[in-house]
Amino acid sequence: MTPHAVLFDIDGTLARSKSMIAPSMAKLLSDLIARTNVAIISGGKLEQFMTQVVTPLPKGTHCKTLYLLPTSGAMLFEYRNDAWMPVYQELLTPEEVTKIQEAVEESIKETGVIDLSVPAHGERIEVRGAQVTLSALGQTAPVEEKELWDQSGEKRNALRAAIAGRLPEYDVKRGGSTSIDVTKHGVNKAYGVRKLAQHIGIPVRDMLYVGDALFPGGNDEVVKETGIPTTQVSGPEETETLIRHMLWD
Repeated sequence: MTPHAVLFDIDGTLARSKSMIAPSMAKLLSDLIARTNVAIISGGKLEQFMTQVVTPLPKGTHCKTLYLLPTSGAMLFEYRNDAWMPVYQELLTPEEVTKIQEAVEESIKETGVIDLSVPAHGERIEVRGAQVTLSALGQTAPVEEKELWDQSGEKRNALRAAIAGRLPEYDVKRGGSTSIDVTKHGVNKAYGVRKLAQHIGIPVRDMLYVGDALFPGGNDEVVKETGIPTTQVSGPEETETLIRHMLWD
C-alpha cells in the first residue's frame, strides 16, 4: 500500500550532490505526487530545492500535495495561490549567525582538515536563514571532487565534533558529502517530520522516509527517533525503483 506521505532526502537520494533530478525521476515524482502526499527534506535552502527538484517537474504537476522542508526541516513551505508559502520558519537572529560563524571558523583552524591554501568553489560558510552551513570545498564545488573529499566521514566527524563543542545550545549535524549544518537546538529532520505530520494531519507511522544516510552518524538517522518507517537507498537509481513499486502497488 502506498504510504499516506513519502518524505525524500535530495542529495544521494533523488539526485547527485547539488544536481538536478533526472527527467525519469521528475516523471516518477510527479506521478507519486498525484497519488499521495510527497515531501522533500534536506539541508539546502529553498532556492536549491526549486533548482534541483521543483523546476524539473513536468508541467501540470499537482504541487498542492508537495511539501518542501529546506534547511534540515527548519522551514516548511506549501503551494498555495500559485506560490510557495511558508508554514513556519525557525530563523536564526543576526547575533546567532555571528556566533555560529565564529565557532565554525575556529573549528576549521582547530581541526586542520580543510586546506585553506586551496581556493574554495564559492562560499565556504553560507547563511541560509534558519541554518548556517559549512561546505568544506565551497558551495559550488564539482560533484566528483566533493564525493572524493571525505569518503570515510572522518573529516566531517572531526568538524562536527569541534563545532558542537563550541555550540552546545545548537543542533550541529553532518549534511551532504562535504558539509556541516547548524540550526537551533532541536530543529532537525526529526523536527521537520513531526511538524509536517501535524500540519497535514497524518500520523508519523503512516508515512515513509527515504534517504541514503539512515546509518549511524548519517544525516538521515535522526528521523528514526520519530518512529517513522524508513527505507535506505544507495542512490537515485534505487529510489526510482522504489517509487515504481509504490506506483504499481
